[in-house]
Amino acid sequence: MMNRAASTFAEGVDLSMYIITGISLFFLIGITIVMIYFVFRYNKKRNAKASNISHNNTLEIIWTAVPTILVLVMFYYGWMGYKPMRNTPKHAMEINVYGQMWQFSYEYPGGKTSDTLVVPVNLPVKLNLVSRDVLHSFYVPAFRIKEDLVPGKNNYVWFEPTMEGEFQVLCAEYCGLLHSKMLSIVKVVSVGEYADWVAKNIVTEEHAGLVLMKKHACLSCHTQDGTRLVGPSFKGIYGKTEKVVTNGQVREVVIDDAYIKNSIYQPNADVVETYTQGLMISYEKLITPEEVNEIIDYMKSIK
Repeated sequence: MMNRAASTFAEGVDLSMYIITGISLFFLIGITIVMIYFVFRYNKKRNAKASNISHNNTLEIIWTAVPTILVLVMFYYGWMGYKPMRNTPKHAMEINVYGQMWQFSYEYPGGKTSDTLVVPVNLPVKLNLVSRDVLHSFYVPAFRIKEDLVPGKNNYVWFEPTMEGEFQVLCAEYCGLLHSKMLSIVKVVSVGEYADWVAKNIVTEEHAGLVLMKKHACLSCHTQDGTRLVGPSFKGIYGKTEKVVTNGQVREVVIDDAYIKNSIYQPNADVVETYTQGLMISYEKLITPEEVNEIIDYMKSIK
């Protein structure tokens, strides 16, 4: 459903695109025809001696006035499509969107979280966009919305879905190695179904540590099967002796509780040798010490 028009913005955005594309094609075809005509009309065989034309007032007025009018037409329709996107209805429901390498996650009123954006149909939704690391861009083609998540800056985008279904979410800003895999889904449901979903507690049999890893996108950079990714694999890592780089010096450490906690809160203090420094952010304000213990407990089980 990626290309379907599924929000109230679609008509205005599409109209702007059609007008700009039409004007561009008009000039592309017109200029090409004139160029081809000039090639034959003024070639050397027909004009052995070049003639100098100083100016033509009528022509100069036309080629100044016509493009100016067309640019103003494109600006008008572009502005009319853009202006409503920045005027959020006061009664819009607010959802926080967190972007981090390489995952989008969503927090709803009341504190419920998910990795799929669930919204009610025919109601305005405001998304508060927060980046936890680098620059990302929240892009839903079917809704015709795209807005950047900038570190340290509060940004937002809003929309009103017009049909139920599932629609693709993409990151439209290159954000690192696995940028192309930073995908998500918007699930548009009826108002009643949304209310039931929000009220329902998600029951899971997964280990609490694994749930936390998924929530904070740890598995975007670390695997559980021993394969190499952006960071070391979690498989069999607990209790293992590794060479790490500390302040430019290589030393050996044992991967224990203290090391894991320090790696979560100060990830660039001791980086495993052969891995790139500076890719991971500090989770000190995002993960509590109790949650760190759950993560450590789960890592012990990955043999």
